[in-house]
Amino acid sequence: MNIVTIAGGVGARLWPVSREANPKPFIKMEDGLSLLQKTFLRGKATGSVESVTTVTNRELFFRTEDEYRELSPSMPLHYLLEPFGRNTAPAVCGAALELQGRYGDDALMLVLPADHLVKNESAFTEAVALAAEAAAEGRLVTFGIQPTHAETGFGYIEVPEGGDIAANQVLNVARFVEKPNRELAEQYLAGGRHLWNSGMFCFRVGTLLEELTTHAPSLVQGVTAALDVASRSEGAGHTVTRLMPETFGAVEDDSIDYALMEKSDRVAVVPCDLGWSDIGSWQAMADLVEPDEAGNRIVGEAELEGSRNVYIHSPHRLTAAVGVEDLMIVDTADALLVAHKDRSQDVKKIVQRLKASGGELHQHHVTVHRPWGTYTVLEEGEGFKMKRIEVKPGASLSLQMHHHRSEHWIVVRGTAKVVNGEQEILLRTNESTYIPAGHKHRLENPGIIPLVMIEVQSGEYLGEDDIVRFEDSYGRC
Repeated sequence: MNIVTIAGGVGARLWPVSREANPKPFIKMEDGLSLLQKTFLRGKATGSVESVTTVTNRELFFRTEDEYRELSPSMPLHYLLEPFGRNTAPAVCGAALELQGRYGDDALMLVLPADHLVKNESAFTEAVALAAEAAAEGRLVTFGIQPTHAETGFGYIEVPEGGDIAANQVLNVARFVEKPNRELAEQYLAGGRHLWNSGMFCFRVGTLLEELTTHAPSLVQGVTAALDVASRSEGAGHTVTRLMPETFGAVEDDSIDYALMEKSDRVAVVPCDLGWSDIGSWQAMADLVEPDEAGNRIVGEAELEGSRNVYIHSPHRLTAAVGVEDLMIVDTADALLVAHKDRSQDVKKIVQRLKASGGELHQHHVTVHRPWGTYTVLEEGEGFKMKRIEVKPGASLSLQMHHHRSEHWIVVRGTAKVVNGEQEILLRTNESTYIPAGHKHRLENPGIIPLVMIEVQSGEYLGEDDIVRFEDSYGRC
C-alpha cells in the first residue's frame, strides 16, 4: 500500500489558530500530535506501507518534513509540491502518475486528507483492508461514514435501493449527493441509504489513471505536462517533485469527486463507523471535548461564572467568561475570536475580509516557521522590533544584508556561529554581537541543541522584505 496524503487545506473556519502559513494539518491535538502526524501514523498502522506521498504547497515543505522527522519514518517519503492549490483532482492525479513511474500500475494508493481525525483506528484498518481488496479488483473505492445526525455541511453517498449501510462490506454507489438542506439531511438520516462522503479513497494506480483518461482526459494531459517540466531532487530518504506555476496554472481546478467519482461506473463504497470528524469548524472541534455539567467545554485555562454551553480554547493564558451562553471563544497571542456556536461556518468570512485588507493576520501567527527554525515577534513599535529566534541544530539562515535596519543578537541558549561582515565568530550563552545596516551576515547553529537568541532590530523600516540574500541553503532569493 502507498499512502497519499493531501495536505492542501488552509482551514479558514478554524481561524485564528489555523492560518495560511500554519494551516489546519499542523494544528496540535490534546495528545501533542498534529493532524498531519496522526494521519501519517494512521496510514502506517494499516499494514505494509511501501511509501508515503504528500501533496502540499511548496511553502510548507520544510514544515511538513519537520513534522514527519519527529515520527522517525521508516519508509520512503515522496513530496509533490504545488505552487498553489488546484483542488483534489490534480493532486490525486499527480500522485498517481508519480506512483505509476515508481511502482507500476498495480500499486495501490490510499488517499487520506491530512486534516481529518479518526478515533477508532482499528475500525479504520479493517475498512482499509476491505477497500484494498476491492481496489485490487479494479474498483474505485471511497469510504462512507455512517451518519450520526442530520448534517448539512457534508456531501453524501447514496447506495442502491435495498442497500444496507452497515459497516464491513463493499457496496455499489447509486450517486453522490451535494450538501443538502436541513429537511433533506433529515430524510437521508431516516432513510438508511446515505453515508457521509469522507473524502478518503483507495485505488489501484492503473485503474485510476484509466478512468481519469476516460472521464477527464484534459486533466491527465495537463498534470502530465506539469510533471514533465517539474524540478526534482533527492535527499536522505525522500524525493521532492516541484511543480512549476507556468504549467500547473494551466491545469483545471476540480475535485476528484466531480472529475471522476460522480462519472465512473466502477465506484464502490465501504461503510465505516470510525469516530470520524473532518474538524471543519470550531463547533466540530468543540464536539471533541467532554462537556461539564453546564455544557461548557474547555481547552487550556478558563474560569466561568454563570455560563452555559460555552467552548473556550485558551492554551496560553486565562480566559474568564461571566454570564454568557452558546459562545465559542478562541484566544491566540495576536487575535481573539468570539462567535455564536450556530455561526461557526461564518468564521471564514472574517478571514476573507482580513485577506482583502492586506494585513497578515490571516497568514501568520506571531511565531513564524522557517526552514531553519522559528521566530516570534515579542514586541514592536516605532523604529524597533524584538524577536525570539530559534535555530534547529545544524541549520543556518541565509547570508544576507539589510538596507534599513541594524540588529543586536544576544544568545540565551546554545552556540551561535556568526558571520558579521569580514568576521566569523562563535557566541555562547549571554554573549552578543551588533550587525550594522549594510553588513553581510549569517547565523548558524553548529551545535546539537536548539540555538535560542533574542534579536533587537532598529531602523527606519523593519519589514521582512528588507532583505538581500547572497547564499541560501533553501533555494530562496
